[in-house]
Amino acid sequence: MRWTKCWATTARRASLRAAVFSFLVLALLSHHAVSQETTLRSQANVVLIPALVKDQQGGIVYGLEAKDFIIEDDGVEQPVRLDEAPEGQPVSLVVVIQRGRRAYYEFPRMQGLNSMLDPLFSQGTARVALVEFDSHAEVTRDFTKDASLIAADLKNLQPGDGGAAILDAVDYAIHMLKQEPEERQRVLLLISETRDHGSHARVEDAVAVIGQSNTSVYALAFSPALSNILDTGRGTNIESEMHQGINFLDLGYRTAQALRKNVPSTIASMTGGEYELFATKKKFDVRMNDFTNHLHSRYLLSFAPQSPHAGLHRIRVRLRDAADAAVLARSSYWAQGTK
Repeated sequence: MRWTKCWATTARRASLRAAVFSFLVLALLSHHAVSQETTLRSQANVVLIPALVKDQQGGIVYGLEAKDFIIEDDGVEQPVRLDEAPEGQPVSLVVVIQRGRRAYYEFPRMQGLNSMLDPLFSQGTARVALVEFDSHAEVTRDFTKDASLIAADLKNLQPGDGGAAILDAVDYAIHMLKQEPEERQRVLLLISETRDHGSHARVEDAVAVIGQSNTSVYALAFSPALSNILDTGRGTNIESEMHQGINFLDLGYRTAQALRKNVPSTIASMTGGEYELFATKKKFDVRMNDFTNHLHSRYLLSFAPQSPHAGLHRIRVRLRDAADAAVLARSSYWAQGTK
């Protein structure tokens, strides 16, 4: 009888311990679920949209307010918020330069690149990194505030192999920028030809990481076909590239192909960045001057989506009174959704 009572008491204690343990496990799981849900919601809480507004002449339009903009998320208009850019906001810039294929012939036209970066370095807060690529991308110089180091690297550019993995290089640079503090303005300057040769990354992937990192893109591109013709006229081509006259049929075909597969232009248009083509040193210098002038000219727009569905969202940013101005802004964002 005594043994039976002892066994019953032991059984009740074991049952009580099991119940307490189960309660603690459920409590921990519930807390984890709530924390996870909160995290998922916060990821899509605010969508940031840096926007540049240009008139028909390409000049920057200043003085606009939040009420002047319309933002549509999958066709539904959203309340717009306009934040003031911090005074003297520090910049983290990655310069991505192609060295593969025929890019070496473009280096003389890029001689003004270093001097065009001087206004950034003169602020004392800018951090600049240099990435070169052919079939592969690699860091020539990690983020630095020392202008002389970047200048020396740019003077020592060397030709690469027969590849031009533009998308891989962009992806590489964006992951570098994502490591920079969020309070810094993240900027990617891409200098390459128009067509990708050898990338493993996809355009969609590159656009997604650019949007997630809130990076502003400025693409300066050259056309190998056009450069070939110009250099033939200047007598600066190597013998294997020289020809007696211009084959307009071949040029037309190459141009059509370039337009269909213009990777820098596609990336810029989908992320709200800027894209320009250059064929001369003078044109390159003009475009680089535009780049430095436009760095702090973007409106910092944002909106808070309510219970967004998981996946890709299409967004459209425009002016209420379009007049003769155009808005350059990202065209999509990715929402994690809620559980």
